[in-house]
Amino acid sequence: MLSLFDQGPSAACPTPFNMAAHVLSQADAQPDKTALSVLSPTHSTSWSYEQIKSAVLGTGTGLLRSGLKPGDIVLMRLGNTVEFPIAYLAAIAVGLIPVPTSSQLTEGETAKMVAELSPGAILRDPAIACPNTPDIPKILLDDLEDMRTLPPARFDMGSPDRMAYIIYTSGTSGVPRAVCHAHRAIWARQMMHNGWYGLTKDDRLLHAGAFNWTYTLGTGLMDPWSVGATSLIPAHGVDLKTLPALLKTHQASIFAAAPGVYRKFLSDHPDLHLPDLRHGLTAGEKLSETIREDWFTATGTPIFEAYGMSECSTFISASPTSPAHPGTLGKPQVGRRIAIVDENGPVSLGKQGTIAIDQNDPGLMLGYLNAEEDTQSRFQDTWFLTGDQGVMDGDFYITYAGRADDMMNAGGYRVSPLEVEAALSRFPGITTVGVTDIEIKRDVRIIAAFYTASSELDETALKAYAEQNLARYKQPKLFQRLDALPTNPNGKLSRRALRAQFKAPK
Repeated sequence: MLSLFDQGPSAACPTPFNMAAHVLSQADAQPDKTALSVLSPTHSTSWSYEQIKSAVLGTGTGLLRSGLKPGDIVLMRLGNTVEFPIAYLAAIAVGLIPVPTSSQLTEGETAKMVAELSPGAILRDPAIACPNTPDIPKILLDDLEDMRTLPPARFDMGSPDRMAYIIYTSGTSGVPRAVCHAHRAIWARQMMHNGWYGLTKDDRLLHAGAFNWTYTLGTGLMDPWSVGATSLIPAHGVDLKTLPALLKTHQASIFAAAPGVYRKFLSDHPDLHLPDLRHGLTAGEKLSETIREDWFTATGTPIFEAYGMSECSTFISASPTSPAHPGTLGKPQVGRRIAIVDENGPVSLGKQGTIAIDQNDPGLMLGYLNAEEDTQSRFQDTWFLTGDQGVMDGDFYITYAGRADDMMNAGGYRVSPLEVEAALSRFPGITTVGVTDIEIKRDVRIIAAFYTASSELDETALKAYAEQNLARYKQPKLFQRLDALPTNPNGKLSRRALRAQFKAPK
């Protein structure tokens, strides 16, 4: 048998369609229900469904009145506040194309995005780094807040295949890629509701991430709202140590976070009593069996892991109705067509190959912006190649077998070592540099930079340089000088050999 999961296609997305209209489709039926609570140990603020919908459509009116028109790209340089998801949905509601970005990006990193996107406007919190672009209109945070009370805009309905939003991901070339997604992407996420979340309208889902993280936007906000559930998000600056108490006080039934958050909880709170919690969710990096087992021991609840990527969100996962077999990621979500392939197509069950997605998956990207050749390079016949290796068993459960492209995971963010190396190579005195993620103790990975130079370089200066040129999550936490960087038989840098120098203590 072949390593191919195909149990029939998902339901077709209706037309005309608008992603924001789908997300807010439950608002009219339950206007007074709490859609969002922004939590802190001392004060929490709640938004009803009616308030969220009104703020979104009022902001949509304001964006159009500013001179923007459907199809215009809008770069988002906003911080960790509720204005982020409101502005994001507002743009999509009126046919604009928002580009959510991390507030950690530097001015230089953002300038490259501006040059590629040619946005019609930048939504700007003055506290967030942004290049000086006098020819591009800026809509400031105060302006966005004032727009909430404007008359509601009408949803811009149209083909579900038209572009809805763009997100950036680190590509294997070392240059961040602009990934274009259609409105139908939110419709495809319904496969995750049963295939990963076990999500219902009665759930109270607490996501540990910031508003301006795409993982939070999707799992923490868009998906719960689309079924009429309640989203719980920590306020800006809330210490992770306080989250267990917030989970309990606000009766969270589902908790979503990167694996590192679970690890920190277990370290800081050996006695976790969360009587309302049904289960946890995690994605962004591989969950260790140690964390999974320790969490179950501490709370009596399972963690369900999902695997995905910016080009297609998550599509392999465990769920309450289909827990993962030990050591596996889970299985493809019902409605997906997933295979393990080599250059000849799907391989035999039990054989390692590249994890691949059918090209017609409704959640798959439209392509990389202005990069048709790069887009096509990711396809082989009818399959989109993830670049990650896996093995499928007879029950369709998939075991993760590593990253074929040396991509790193830093706290849930995928980071290209080539991007970090390109930035560090300009530091005076460095002759060659290799970057990889290393395990410094069990289940804890950091980004490390290994370099050659005529003498040891000042680590404080190296870290300061990295801070100036790279977002915080891309910055190496360790710098080490070597006499020479290891290479493979072809003379190319071997990051695997760099990584092998560090082993987690047993």
